[in-house]
Amino acid sequence: MEEALIRVKDLCKIYNPGENEVRALDHVSLEIKKGELVAIIGQSGSGKSTFMNMLGCLDVPTSGKYYLNGTDVSTMKDNDLSVVRNKEIGFIFQGFNLIANLTALENVELPLIYRGVGKKERRELAEAALEKVGLGQRMSHKPSEMSGGQQQRVAIARAIAQAPPVILADEPTGNLDSGSTKEIMSILK
Repeated sequence: MEEALIRVKDLCKIYNPGENEVRALDHVSLEIKKGELVAIIGQSGSGKSTFMNMLGCLDVPTSGKYYLNGTDVSTMKDNDLSVVRNKEIGFIFQGFNLIANLTALENVELPLIYRGVGKKERRELAEAALEKVGLGQRMSHKPSEMSGGQQQRVAIARAIAQAPPVILADEPTGNLDSGSTKEIMSILK
């Protein structure tokens, strides 16, 4: 049987343990296999962001286990988690998190620098990712020179540039019309 890409067992995240504790995650278990597309939906305050932060190795659980690609990441320390985040996960944040004084190309290249990708390969990966999201003609533009939808595409290009095993997207099509939404979802697939 193929090992799950993501396996979460009895995951709990408790804020303010004790009398006024908030159980943001209460014994969540889940398996996601390679190639699966999973949406986490629920009302405001239901723990979606907390769960995304756990899956993205941005936070650690109060209890329970999280295996990413067969490795237990639930007990890792910050330095090790940042290495895992860098190599295994592409993030598409709701606010895009683009750097204002960098061009689209430089924004896409940035995580690749942290991954130790050489300059020539980095440039090729970034250009290919921007072409894929339809921004081949806008590579030298800064975020302020682009529409919200274009900025979102840069954020998507940044996440997919090195084809990480996991892409975590916080409402990746939130600012896009239905045609663009279909296009972006097919790129992510």
